[in-house]
Amino acid sequence: MSDSIQRSAAVLYQMEEETPGLKESAQALVSDTMLWPALNGTGATREEKEELIRTAPMLAGKEQLTAFVLLLLEQGTLDSLPAILRELRQLELAAQGGAVCVVTCARQPDEATLEDLRRAVCRLRGLERVVLQIKIDPAILGGFRLEVQGVVYDRSVRGRLERLAQGLKGDFDADSEELEGLVEGLKSKIQGFEVEDGSDMGSLVQNLKTRIQDFQSVGEVQEIGRILSVGDGIAQIQGLDRAVYGELVEFETGVQGMVMDLSRNSVGCVLLGQEAGLREGSIVTRTGRPADVPVGEAMLGRVVDALGQPLDGMGPIRTTETRPIEHEASGVISREPVNAPLQTGILAIDAMIPIGRGQRELIIGDRQTGKTVIATDTIINQKGKDVICIYVAIGQKASSVARVRDTLQKHGAMDYSIIVSATASDPAPLQYIAPYAGAAMGEYFMSQGKDVLIVYDDLSKHAVAYRALSLLLKRSPGREAYPGDVFYLHSRLLERACRLTQEYGGGSMTAIPIIETQAGDVSAYIPTNVISITDGQIYLETDLFFAGQRPAVNVGLSVSRVGGAAQTRAIKRTAGTMRIDLARFRELEIFTQFSSDLDQATQKTLDHGKHLLELLKQPLYQPMSVSRQAVLLYIGTNGLLDDVPVEQVREFASGFADRIELEHRELALEVQRTGNLSAVAIETIRADLENYKKEKLTVA
Repeated sequence: MSDSIQRSAAVLYQMEEETPGLKESAQALVSDTMLWPALNGTGATREEKEELIRTAPMLAGKEQLTAFVLLLLEQGTLDSLPAILRELRQLELAAQGGAVCVVTCARQPDEATLEDLRRAVCRLRGLERVVLQIKIDPAILGGFRLEVQGVVYDRSVRGRLERLAQGLKGDFDADSEELEGLVEGLKSKIQGFEVEDGSDMGSLVQNLKTRIQDFQSVGEVQEIGRILSVGDGIAQIQGLDRAVYGELVEFETGVQGMVMDLSRNSVGCVLLGQEAGLREGSIVTRTGRPADVPVGEAMLGRVVDALGQPLDGMGPIRTTETRPIEHEASGVISREPVNAPLQTGILAIDAMIPIGRGQRELIIGDRQTGKTVIATDTIINQKGKDVICIYVAIGQKASSVARVRDTLQKHGAMDYSIIVSATASDPAPLQYIAPYAGAAMGEYFMSQGKDVLIVYDDLSKHAVAYRALSLLLKRSPGREAYPGDVFYLHSRLLERACRLTQEYGGGSMTAIPIIETQAGDVSAYIPTNVISITDGQIYLETDLFFAGQRPAVNVGLSVSRVGGAAQTRAIKRTAGTMRIDLARFRELEIFTQFSSDLDQATQKTLDHGKHLLELLKQPLYQPMSVSRQAVLLYIGTNGLLDDVPVEQVREFASGFADRIELEHRELALEVQRTGNLSAVAIETIRADLENYKKEKLTVA
């Protein structure tokens, strides 16, 4: 039922109170077998229809009603007058403490039965008056079905048989969906009974009889509502007065929805599927459970949508557990400080902007600056480290998601990864719930004591999807048209990332949200929101990217609020001065770009900075081990590469690291295992570096 019908019925109700008898006249107009078809047909012009209304005998002397009908004709909604009269009847009954109850029977009930039903419904719903509307439907076989105030009481034979069939299905194998499978399952169960004497058979029969009697005495009670309006992925529903925020509802087409708006007279619901087949008046049923997704080991290696359904064409995912997508974040008592590193394999990040297990580190930058690549490299680097990775694609192109999947597959990372995809072509509700679904999957593994890495790519598109939903739900827009609760939207998501104490399982979930900026504007609404929520940010700069500095990390604007606590001793020891050296280099570079005469110290500082920048350049999808990073950082920060030509630094350093891993494998394994660079290792590195320079840096 639309809002216009409700408003029109309310106006007619007020008119009826002022001038009694209008309702009967309107009903007489609708019941006229000659006049009413003529008014709704196409045979007469609009002027002729207006003349028929003005001269209608049942409207004589009722100017208000005549004007009301003329208004409906002008609006093109004259055919809705019967629905308005039905709604008017509902308003009258509600004013009298009553309601309309629709009774569906297999055959016409007698008057005594109807009177019993009236009394039962009044007692059940606390009503003073009930008007019964009888519907005859032989398909229900027997019994009756009541629908009153959005609640359905199903005591029909058909309903009982359907519930019995569902109960039988549950007793057998879940794959036995056909009738033949049920029959075979029942046959095998009967054959499997072992009866020793008649008393066991008697008890079995008695038990079965009791179950049948108990089953028959129970009727199904459902809370139902009806669609007022539907469109743009939003359905306004009337009748679900006890629905709660975040609850799943089911439409008559099988599509599910999630409650996101609770108004005085209706419930706003977002559709988690296609709205085809849904229209005004369609039935909606409460499920009584929150929106959830399947979780479990079977999800690993799969690409799923926001509802946990497979998208990769590899068959169904057989899981036994589900988790609600919305879950309260772990409390302070259950959290442990972030002090265990999560290696990204990217030298610039692990050295200066370290990420710890349980941390929330933001990747922020303009479009096409390498944000997704950093996240992908981090996932690839977790191979063999017993870390479950979840990549949540929000509002991305389907081709981009496929590219990420192929990259992870190529490097063997899909074995421990899950991709949750809600692409730009998916409805806004699916884009909205996607990160929460990914977080629920991650929390399952975290609760088992495992380490989880989850990437949200990206939350700026997630906020846009939520803005679209909020505006369609008629919420007040605020800054940049975002609703006021958009901050809470991301804070409750990112707060779920943490590291648990051993008493609570000892697992962790590290969150890497991605935010896309416009022209480097980090002061926009969504970037500032997420920056304030996270434990640091990795800022990627467009100018650095196009200058060839990749990854294009701006060290000055990037920060990790965990710092050295998330680094191994070897990395902390060797990278200690790198950030300061680069900051000094940036400062001097600005002041000396117009100067041609530089002193020796300044020139040395500039040369050292240029060598460090070259060292930090790293190819795509080639994350480094801790031992390799330690070697490169040591020779770089200690100025051991400053005599190497700048254009040869990358090739020279990479070749030297390869040589260390090849010729001193035990040393590399020791650094990797202990996370410490011993004095013996340092001496070995220095000695080998001198020999390597003699071999490679020959004087022409």
